[in-house]
Amino acid sequence: MNFTIAVIIILAAFEHIIIGLFPPLIQYIAKDLNVNIASLGFVSAANILVTSLSSIYWGYLSGKYPQKRMMIAGTLIWSVSIFLTSFSSSYFQIMFFQVITGFGLGCITSIGLRILTDFIPNQKRGLILSFWGMAQGFGGIAGSILASLTIANYSWRWPFEIVGFFGLFVIICFLFIQEPIKGPIESTPKELLKNTHYDYRLETRHIKFLILKGSNVYLFMQTFLMNIATGSLIWIPTLYTFKIMQQGYSMGTAVIVSGYLYAIFQIGGIASFYFGHLGDKFQRKTFRGRAYFTAFFVCITMPCYIALFFIPMSNLSLPNDQNNEITILVSILRQIFINPWITLLFVLSLFASAAQSANSPNWMALLTDVNLPEHRGITFSIANLFNSLGRTIGNAAVGILLGILSTRFNEPYSYIYTLSILQIFLIPSAFCYLKMSKNNVIDIKFVLKTLKERAGKV
Repeated sequence: MNFTIAVIIILAAFEHIIIGLFPPLIQYIAKDLNVNIASLGFVSAANILVTSLSSIYWGYLSGKYPQKRMMIAGTLIWSVSIFLTSFSSSYFQIMFFQVITGFGLGCITSIGLRILTDFIPNQKRGLILSFWGMAQGFGGIAGSILASLTIANYSWRWPFEIVGFFGLFVIICFLFIQEPIKGPIESTPKELLKNTHYDYRLETRHIKFLILKGSNVYLFMQTFLMNIATGSLIWIPTLYTFKIMQQGYSMGTAVIVSGYLYAIFQIGGIASFYFGHLGDKFQRKTFRGRAYFTAFFVCITMPCYIALFFIPMSNLSLPNDQNNEITILVSILRQIFINPWITLLFVLSLFASAAQSANSPNWMALLTDVNLPEHRGITFSIANLFNSLGRTIGNAAVGILLGILSTRFNEPYSYIYTLSILQIFLIPSAFCYLKMSKNNVIDIKFVLKTLKERAGKV
C-alpha cells in the first residue's frame, strides 16, 4: 500500500512539471517557431483546459473500469505526446501535441486522487493529502528548473524529451501498484473496518445532486477563485527574469537565476504536511475547524505575494556566465545572506508559499469528507474542472492585463501590477470556506451516517 501511495504522489508532480516548463522556455520557443509570445500563452491555457475537461471523462471511466488500467492508459497518452512535443516545427503542431498531452493528464487528478483517498484513513487525510499538494508544488518548481538549466546548454526541446522518458518509467511502476478496495479504509465509523466488500457504484442520476450539494458548491467556487490568483504564479520566473535583466545581466543568465530563485522561494511549501496535520486536529475538535483554519491562511497569502512582487532585486552580484550553473547557484545562496533585498524576498517568499500550502491538503480532505466513496472520483473530476478553469482564466488574464498595462508601463512593472491585481481573488476564495462551514457539518454527518448504515447491512 505504501508503494502505491508513493507512486500516486510522484505522479501528481508531472502535471505541474509540464505546466512549469512553458514560462521559462516561452521566449525561446517563440523565436524558434517564429510566433509571438501571446500565442504560446494560449497553448499553455489550452493544455490546462483540456486537462480539466478530460478529467471528468476519466473520472467517469474510473467508476466503470479498473482504475489501475485507466491510469496506465492515461499516462501512456501524455508521456508519448509530451515527447512528440519536442519535434514540433510549427505552432499548429505544438498546440496539437499539448492538447493530446492535456487529455492524458486528465487521469491524474480524477483517478489518481481517487485511488489515494481510497487508501487513506480519514484521521490522516489532511496529512497524507498534503504530500499530494507538495508534489504538485514541487512539480512546478522542477519544471521551471529543468527548463532553465537545459536551455543554457541545449535547445528548448530537450526538457520535453526528458519528461516523456520519465512518464514511461512511471508506467512500469504502475504495474506493481495495488488496485484499491473501497470501504475498508473508512475507519469512521469503526464498523466499516469489518467491511471487505463495497459494491456501491456511481449512478448517472447522482451527478446533479453532487454538483448542487452545498459543501461541493462552495468548494468548487473556492478552488476556481483561488486558482485565478495562484494559476498566474507560474509567470513569477518571467517576472524575476525581467528584474534581473534590469540589473544589467544577459537573458541567458537571468533565465537560469530566475529558475533557481523560483525554486528557493517555494521552500515554504514544505509546511504543507504540517498544515495538513493541523487541519486534521482542528477537524477532530469541530467539523467547521478545517474550513476556518484554511480560510485564515488563504487570506494572508495575498499580502505576502503582493509584497513579494514589489520588492526590487537591487544590488545583485552574480557571475554573468550562463554556462556555469553551479557558480550561479552558490552566488544566489550567498546573496540571500549578504544582500538585504534578497533576504527580504526570501523571508516574504517563505510566508507566502507556506500560507498558500495550507490550502491544498485541507481542501482535498474536505472534499473527501463530504462525499461518499463511490462519488469521489466524479466529484474530484468536477472540482478539477473548476480548478483548471481558474488556472486557465488566470493565465489568460495575465496576457490580457499585460497587453493593457504594457502600453503604460515597461517590464518588470507591467508584470508586477498584473500579478498583484490577480491576487485579489484570494479574498472571495477564503470567504467560500466560511460560507461552506455550515453545509460542511451537515454533509459530513450524512456521509458518516450512511456509511454506518451500510456497514450494518454487511
